[in-house]
Amino acid sequence: MSLVRNPKDVLSGLLFIALAALFAWQGLELPFGTSGRMGPGYFPMVLSGTLGLLGLIVLVNGLRTQGEAPSSIAWRALIILIGSIVFFGFAMRPLGFLPALAISVFASTLASQKFRLQSAIINTVVMTVFCWAVFIKGLGLPLQIIGPWLGGY
Repeated sequence: MSLVRNPKDVLSGLLFIALAALFAWQGLELPFGTSGRMGPGYFPMVLSGTLGLLGLIVLVNGLRTQGEAPSSIAWRALIILIGSIVFFGFAMRPLGFLPALAISVFASTLASQKFRLQSAIINTVVMTVFCWAVFIKGLGLPLQIIGPWLGGY
């Protein structure tokens, strides 16, 4: 009997753990701070730990439950998702946070084989409002909401 019962979950778990280790390693040079007075390295390290823990859970699940081997790579979805992230990075300054985010979220919904326009619009609105509430209002990050290409300052 093979130790790996669900290769998809095992590979996903290993990928999550590897990414968590890479991000944690990159964040080691940032000051960590304390829980009461967080430094710039605190949040990335917490996220890395959370990603590593989730990866471990997925990995163990892949060793315990039966599953199927990966069939093929969903190239269309991979290209659309990576393109959305790259677009957000380049469009953030000229378009501003909210328009770049809304376009990126909407474009990323096109990666799904179950794409529906109504769901995509609802998802875009909810994610944009949520990110505005968390990053602009909640954390007070000085992000330009509307960029100069759209009449912002």
